[in-house]
Amino acid sequence: MKIKYFEDTDTLLITLLSHDPVETEDLDENTLIDFDEEGNVCSITIEHAQKRIGDTDVHFERVPKKSRKRLVSC
Repeated sequence: MKIKYFEDTDTLLITLLSHDPVETEDLDENTLIDFDEEGNVCSITIEHAQKRIGDTDVHFERVPKKSRKRLVSC
């Protein structure tokens, strides 16, 4: 996953998969979602990002996988 912020255009690009998109859908007038040929989300583009989401500083936190606990019914 890659996150890029383009300050000159105030655009936030979140790339989830490095696949070539074959379809783009407008979520709203400032949000685009790209899909690959299998229907997976490749990327999300947010125009006017700073105006819409505020601070564009990105903080990354990796959350470790929790051990899966088996649920036992009584």
